[in-house]
Amino acid sequence: MILCKRIDESFFCRDVLEVAPDLIGKVLVIKNDKTISEFIITEVEAYRGEEDKACHANKGRTGRTEIMYHSGGHIYVYLIYGMYWMLNFVTGNKDEPQAVLIRGIEGFDGPGKLTKQLKIDGSFYGENLCCSDRLWIEDRKQKPGINTSKRIGIDYAGEPWVSKPWNFRISYPKNC
Repeated sequence: MILCKRIDESFFCRDVLEVAPDLIGKVLVIKNDKTISEFIITEVEAYRGEEDKACHANKGRTGRTEIMYHSGGHIYVYLIYGMYWMLNFVTGNKDEPQAVLIRGIEGFDGPGKLTKQLKIDGSFYGENLCCSDRLWIEDRKQKPGINTSKRIGIDYAGEPWVSKPWNFRISYPKNC
């Protein structure tokens, strides 16, 4: 039997650069209709506050980014290109806007593909992961290896933000 524990608010109320790598290997659980599905988180990216030129909070507090200014553990979703929802988890303390973009889960690479498959949309905005009955994160006590690299698709942010190694991806063992 696999022991699992829903992650509580204290996990998310830390700096995004601690939370992001710690999410790798955790299990995203989603309940659609009467079906519960579970997926290992395989890739994330960190976005860290108003100073981070790639972070939505860089422009300050807006209607879109309001949830980023809440305490960690809330869901921040937004629509890009008029067709893809991006799933993010707010981290840190109140008034410290930070979030982790979920870029990949087991079986789905790409943030737009995974939200489409999981039927995640704007209705998830602001939901609390710690008490939601639709989406939550569980800890199965797995500690996979992690690779880091630059974040994807943020050339507009310029240096030093483009080169920050804030993309975290599960590292699979190489076959001999």
